[in-house]
Amino acid sequence: MIELERFSDPDLSRHSLEAVLEAAEKFKAANGRSPVFMEVCGSHTMALAKTGIKARLKDHVRLIAGPGCPVCVTDQKSIDAMIALSKGPDRILCTFGDMMRVPGSKFTLMKAKTEGEDIRVVYSPLDSVKMAEENPEKEVIFLGIGFETTIPILALAIREAEKKNLQNFSIWMTTKLVEPVLRTLLDAGEVKLDGFLLPGHVAIVSGKRSFDFLSKEYNMPGVISGFEPVQLLSGMYKLLQLLLEKKVDILNDYTYLVKDEGNLVAQKMLDDYLEPYDEVWRGMSTIPGSGLVLKEKYASFDAKKKFNVSVGEPRKTKCRCGEIIKGTITPEECMLFAKGCTPTHPIGPCMVSTEGTCAAHYQYMRED
Repeated sequence: MIELERFSDPDLSRHSLEAVLEAAEKFKAANGRSPVFMEVCGSHTMALAKTGIKARLKDHVRLIAGPGCPVCVTDQKSIDAMIALSKGPDRILCTFGDMMRVPGSKFTLMKAKTEGEDIRVVYSPLDSVKMAEENPEKEVIFLGIGFETTIPILALAIREAEKKNLQNFSIWMTTKLVEPVLRTLLDAGEVKLDGFLLPGHVAIVSGKRSFDFLSKEYNMPGVISGFEPVQLLSGMYKLLQLLLEKKVDILNDYTYLVKDEGNLVAQKMLDDYLEPYDEVWRGMSTIPGSGLVLKEKYASFDAKKKFNVSVGEPRKTKCRCGEIIKGTITPEECMLFAKGCTPTHPIGPCMVSTEGTCAAHYQYMRED
């Protein structure tokens, strides 16, 4: 606990910030421009904004938010399907809280709930398994969004439902994987980067080695980082040192939680229950093998196979969340930001989610 407290220590944070600024100036002197990093994780985006680090480094290090917010990258057509799913008879829809206010073409899940649909916020997929056990006359469906961080507990929920022989439980799988989307961004070449601040939570499951492809195949350095101020600054400092020394490597700066091989138990859960799927991403269309779905053996727990849900093409708006997620524009470049789109009246998911880039900029980075 003493070590954890040091990661947010103000004095240590200030010293760490000074070190980053000094290293960034050395990079600028050598290259004639500021370094450009992408923080992949939505939790990193929010932490960098909330602590003031992003604003302080604005003229020294360009930090671009990546596609690491699970709510934000969920395709609008998927949102429409989830809302339509809630309208069936004798159903209980379970979800994480962030999903309730994400706009579909006409409704949100919150709006559907106020109109009488049984939609409940839970803290864990296992809560929805218990709900299915307690409500045998109802179909209980969990909306399974998330990255490698949360996907293992979806598999665990299926295992528990199977043990209890719950025929009234299923998961609507809309999961995402980090490696395929990073490959897609790099292959597209729309954003020029010098390195990645990599998500510590994902790396706990997938391991440090899961990011080695960045250095080996794309000649791109990266540092796996934690989420407290000193950890974030340490990650950036080490990334800058790699660039200054002209080294291309993936460093693990979250060693007390992240191992080279990752969490083997969680990985086995994924292998046992799930298989790759071509998932649709908001603003990026379909990315091959970028999601996971239940294997055919567990099809009875697959809500997409269990229920017939059909929706049309989503309504188009002027929301530019898709471009913000890819890092090609900032929230301020969207004409709706802080005008038509605010936290109380969000138009896109990036303003809704607690990890959304627009929400982070609105709360902590706007200049009055």
